[in-house]
Amino acid sequence: MNISTHPGQPAPRIAVIIPSYRVTRHILGVIAAIGPQVHRIYVVDDKCPDNSGDFVASQCTDPRVTVVRHDVNQGVGGAVMSGYRAAIDDGMTVMVKIDGDGQMDPGLLDNFVAPIVNGEADYTKGNRFFNLDHIRRMPAMRLFGNAVLSLMTKLSSGYWDLFDPTNGYTAIHADVARHLPFDKISKRYFFETDMLFRLNTISAAVIDIPMDAHYGDEVSNLKISKIVTEFLFKHMRNFAKRIFYNYYLRNMSVASLQLPLGLLLLLGGAGFGAVHWIMSARAGVPTTAGTVMVAALPVIVGLQLVLAFAAHDIASVPRRALHLALRRRRP
Repeated sequence: MNISTHPGQPAPRIAVIIPSYRVTRHILGVIAAIGPQVHRIYVVDDKCPDNSGDFVASQCTDPRVTVVRHDVNQGVGGAVMSGYRAAIDDGMTVMVKIDGDGQMDPGLLDNFVAPIVNGEADYTKGNRFFNLDHIRRMPAMRLFGNAVLSLMTKLSSGYWDLFDPTNGYTAIHADVARHLPFDKISKRYFFETDMLFRLNTISAAVIDIPMDAHYGDEVSNLKISKIVTEFLFKHMRNFAKRIFYNYYLRNMSVASLQLPLGLLLLLGGAGFGAVHWIMSARAGVPTTAGTVMVAALPVIVGLQLVLAFAAHDIASVPRRALHLALRRRRP
């Protein structure tokens, strides 16, 4: 994929952020594989017990490399945010996040940058589920866990056309990153998913980039119990906040009426029917046809309204690159 710029626009300055935590075995190889199109490489030592920052500083001779150090471990999200801040301060245009464990191919970097530079997206992320043949290499538990996470992420983030939400191979335009609340974004395992929620609140365009899954004999750390206990509440919270922001605080539409009215009719009809069914069962008499109709009608209408809201929400996925609009607003 070729990286091109619009006439009159300067060439993009590309930065790579590498969170560094116990990756001293692979990180030098990752840095060496990063192509010449990258201007800066930020290695963020997230209070690594192996002193990976000092290791890179002493062993790596690449002049593009800058080591950023944390006094306290902040998690992968905190490391990426620190890398974003450093890249923005240095005037970078596009920032790519690559892990330092060698699982992400730096040769794919242009695939992630090109849609942003070409004005097709503000944020790109990897999708390991694109090639069905390669999905078979993925451990079964990780495959199931990613499917569950993807469904929850679609609801909470509003990006219904995305999959593989935990994929950490990402790229973002600096102008869009400036509008993100870095201090509010989750700093640990929920980071990639929370990023999508925050991007939706500013109407950023996000697309998936097909990539192969690389798995060896390592044991998956993805645990279903962790998904349910740690992520479920956060997804519900983000879903409620997204609906409030997009449909009531910043904008009002027919869908703003469809959801509450649909839920009211759906729950009211179901509650009415349940109460009268219990009363009839206790009395030992069949429920009358009229009572059944009174309960069924609001349930049917309410379900239709909720489905209409869902269809509107799916069709409202941001498609226009935000960074182009921000560029036009500049004097």
